[in-house]
Amino acid sequence: MKKVMLKTTLSLAVAMASSQLFASGFALNEQSVSGMGTGFAGRSSSADDASTVFGNPAGMARLEGQQVTGGVAAIDATTNISQVSGNTNTSGSNKGDMVPFTAVPFGFYTNKLNEQWAVGFGVYAPFGLVTDYERGFQGRGFGSKSEVKVITFQPTVSYAFNDRVSVGFGPTFNRIAGTLESDVSLPQVPNAVNNIKIKGDDTALGFNVGVLVQATDTTRVGLTYHSKVKYKLEGHTEVSPGTGVPGQLLRGNRYDASLKIDTPESWDLSVTQDMSDAWKLYAGATWTRWSRLKDITVNNEGVTAGNGGGAAPQLVGTITEEQNWHDTWAYAVGTSYQLTKQVVLRTGLTFDQSPTNNTNRSPRIPTGDRTIFSVGLGYAVMDNMTIDLAYSYLQEEDIKVNSHNKLGQTYNAKYENSANGFGLGMTYKF
Repeated sequence: MKKVMLKTTLSLAVAMASSQLFASGFALNEQSVSGMGTGFAGRSSSADDASTVFGNPAGMARLEGQQVTGGVAAIDATTNISQVSGNTNTSGSNKGDMVPFTAVPFGFYTNKLNEQWAVGFGVYAPFGLVTDYERGFQGRGFGSKSEVKVITFQPTVSYAFNDRVSVGFGPTFNRIAGTLESDVSLPQVPNAVNNIKIKGDDTALGFNVGVLVQATDTTRVGLTYHSKVKYKLEGHTEVSPGTGVPGQLLRGNRYDASLKIDTPESWDLSVTQDMSDAWKLYAGATWTRWSRLKDITVNNEGVTAGNGGGAAPQLVGTITEEQNWHDTWAYAVGTSYQLTKQVVLRTGLTFDQSPTNNTNRSPRIPTGDRTIFSVGLGYAVMDNMTIDLAYSYLQEEDIKVNSHNKLGQTYNAKYENSANGFGLGMTYKF
């Protein structure tokens, strides 16, 4: 029974930093609508607005006066699930409508104090996940619902050595919280199901640092490092009898739970090239050290054979499973064109690797390598106010989920994922 619980607790750690939005693995890209329009190709070199607090803190030195940038990005995802032979639970459904319409807000502020120094701060969501399968989902034993929210606050400072080179640094204060559920079948009672709900949260520190170089009059290069963040989630595991489970077999149980996980560091390198007064080209690459996720260990305290029926000690305890995720690269190219004094058009193309593998992929994160096409528009409604719009279409490679446990239970399925992303933002200068 430990393997059954493992699929739930394992997903707690993974989902605490994962996303169905436009980035692979744990990451989330939606911190800038202007950047979304170019596929985030110039994220660390463009410094177009106050969202550079996240993209590259050194970019604050390029912004004049005070600026506020805020907005929201949303996703409408579609998944088709095809059943693969070999499932032990054949009574459920596979609708695939498990990602609700989701919105991610953000806000940034910058203030250039003098020719050398600038300060700013940002509030944004670097990680997040919402997946909610239908009640009769065939793979519910390996994950039925996941809801995770991460909020980061980042005060930031930058320093310009001269008009060519600047650096920036910002500590990050990260708050993470999540709830996950699975409906686990019990071998002791045919057709019996009990619900396992896990909640956990933590606050941890990290940092972002960047350098921006005006290499030539028309070429700008940026490099940003986002540090790893070490979490120790504290919460509880709750096991409740469900359909067909006799009370004497498994009464409701609540155990203190904890797990440690590091979200990985990443490097983002990008180039902004001015082709003319109107045209700009962007190119970027991001490396993320997902190989840190080798295994997950969850500890549930207070588990004894006599405190919750014969099945409870088998469902909870200290559990470890290998993950063996691999490092990933994401590549992006983009362009912008200043159509008029008020209107700028943007477009971009992104290729994003998935860190998961075919052996350990679960229904909670059924994702593969992604191709993303983006378009965007910026409109200066006033000299000091700009509205940004963006749209992205994401298409994933078809992937297979092959989940199994020591009870001999399996869930095999083919997933076909796609999504439409929408962004709306505003920048105000004063």
